[in-house]
Amino acid sequence: MKIAIGCDHGGYNLICAIKKYLEDKKIEYTDFGTDSEQSVDYPVYAYKVAKAVSSGEFDFGILCCGTGIGISMAANKIKGIRAAVVGNEFGAEMTRRHNHANILCMGGRVTTEDDAVKFTDIFLNTPEEGGRHDNRVAMITAIEDGTFD
Repeated sequence: MKIAIGCDHGGYNLICAIKKYLEDKKIEYTDFGTDSEQSVDYPVYAYKVAKAVSSGEFDFGILCCGTGIGISMAANKIKGIRAAVVGNEFGAEMTRRHNHANILCMGGRVTTEDDAVKFTDIFLNTPEEGGRHDNRVAMITAIEDGTFD
């Protein structure tokens, strides 16, 4: 499993905790930045991670900003990306199981480091359920492709 990670200044604390988790679990990752709490523009990092995931080079992405909202909105502009903001364990599970999300988004100003690690673990270890959910994900893709009627 290969993970692409990125953040802006508001999510830097969470990414640091997540990197430690990934290292402890020996999960391969590439950090697309940023590397400090100095103010930067979140779309830059959302774009880098989303492009890396959409290309197939990485299995999943993890993005963090102040709330997770802005960075998820930017990532979702890339074709093939299903980035979801998560704020609890149930959401971390269901966004993978039912929505087949490929990027986990969280906010450093609304999520603790311990919770971010917990949500990451759940997200990375939850399989896609398939069945009726495959059809719904296909509908999302059709909307993205402009073929949904």
